[in-house]
Amino acid sequence: MKPYQQAFILFLSVLLSVPAFAENRKPESPVPPKREFRGVWVATVANIDWPSKPGLSDEKQKEEIINLLNMNKKNGMNAVIVQIRPSADAFYPSELEPWSKYLMGKQGEAPKPLYDPLAFFIKEAHKRGMEFHAWLNPYRVKNDTLDTLAASNIVNQHLDWAWNYGKKMYFDPGNPHVRDFVTSVVRDIVKRYDVDAIHFDDYFYPYRIANQELPDSTTFKKYHRGFAPDQIDDWRRDNVDLIIQQLSKAIKEVKPWVKFGISPFGVWRNKKDDPDGSNTNAGTTNYDGLYADIIKWQREGWIDYTLPQLYWRIGHPTVDFDELAHWWARHTYGRSMYIGQAVYRLDKHSKIPNWRTPAELTNQIKLIRSIPGLEGSAWFSSKHFARHLEGFQKDLRDDYYRTPAIVPAMPWIDDQAPEAPSNLKEEKVKHGREITWKAPQTDDEMNKARFFAVYRCGKNDSIDISDPEYLIDVTGEDGYFVKRRFLHIFRKKYYYKVTTLDRLNNESEPSERMMFKQ
Repeated sequence: MKPYQQAFILFLSVLLSVPAFAENRKPESPVPPKREFRGVWVATVANIDWPSKPGLSDEKQKEEIINLLNMNKKNGMNAVIVQIRPSADAFYPSELEPWSKYLMGKQGEAPKPLYDPLAFFIKEAHKRGMEFHAWLNPYRVKNDTLDTLAASNIVNQHLDWAWNYGKKMYFDPGNPHVRDFVTSVVRDIVKRYDVDAIHFDDYFYPYRIANQELPDSTTFKKYHRGFAPDQIDDWRRDNVDLIIQQLSKAIKEVKPWVKFGISPFGVWRNKKDDPDGSNTNAGTTNYDGLYADIIKWQREGWIDYTLPQLYWRIGHPTVDFDELAHWWARHTYGRSMYIGQAVYRLDKHSKIPNWRTPAELTNQIKLIRSIPGLEGSAWFSSKHFARHLEGFQKDLRDDYYRTPAIVPAMPWIDDQAPEAPSNLKEEKVKHGREITWKAPQTDDEMNKARFFAVYRCGKNDSIDISDPEYLIDVTGEDGYFVKRRFLHIFRKKYYYKVTTLDRLNNESEPSERMMFKQ
């Protein structure tokens, strides 16, 4: 036998003596749920997550978007929550508001060469099977009072619509013209773009500054709507109620399938102030400090999901993650409830021992999954997944998010399943094979195919689409690439099935089964 033949046989014997495929090495933790929201915030204010700095070329901005989406897809995410209106500005061409200064460095300056960042972001997210939630700040006009507004900014035409508080400028929530203007901005986005949701965070009335009153007494006198002077706090809450109700109606009038979600501060009210509050001692609350009555909005059906920001540790003495997760789960009112998690706190040099290793975050994932009524989480924020996290990314990829997940459905909007994909084929492509299929055709917008779920099993098994172990990908494309193993003797027979997911993530029956070697 020639030396190269001996070497080849030795090479084969080594390969055959170890487990050939990662799929045979299963983690000890339970299989992740098939239905789970796994979102990540992408903040544009102050260039927190994207773009990395103002003034980048369009190609560099696009490259950063693609890299960001690829990283988050690899980590198991199925939704991006992208800030497209951080401060009365826009990350898209708009006749209502100027271009954001965080794009090119000056408010009102368009990308060069001109392109539409929002349209590009949506398209690329959907290709990867990820929902796109358009995140807007309803009231902030300036993140710093030293910022210069573009001449076209609406505040320059209506100085009485805004006021300064601290070092920021805000639209006046008590002014009805502000409500109508913000509604027109949201209506325009929903009409022109294929977004999956409109998303607001915790910024309604500003976080209070010690010994500084809100400058809205003149507005109250003009637009009090029958509230007495000693009811000004109730009036403020009513102002925010009115815009949430108005926005909810506007969104569903334009596109009934577009969701409306809110990510509030983590505490609604403390129990000491309200018997229905949480057993916490937070220094501020949604209801009393930000004038945002989240519970009312859920109860009235104005919002489709709530995503409270629980950026504290399990066992915190005044705002315990465990206590708050259970509290929010008891207040869903039949709507979706996700939990905001603080990946940004993970730091081996943290002064708080709990945040030095990934154990705090993985324990939070396990806790969330154990509580009925909670359907997933979102992470603040994307850029932190690009840094060293003491192995947390590996924990997600190899364990807690090791199988893909489908975003939970919302049957109160639509519960009609779409038709299955058809005509599965195998096509030879560079470096492998591609399974292709034909998407179902329909005139019903609710039932149009948004994504496809791909399932796989071995030759001696059968696919059960209710079992998440068989789910290998969720994609927005009409095909799935399979890399073939170089040596034929290592190829195995696999069976594939594909289902359709509509705009609200209702799932079809599976397609016919297809087999090929890979």
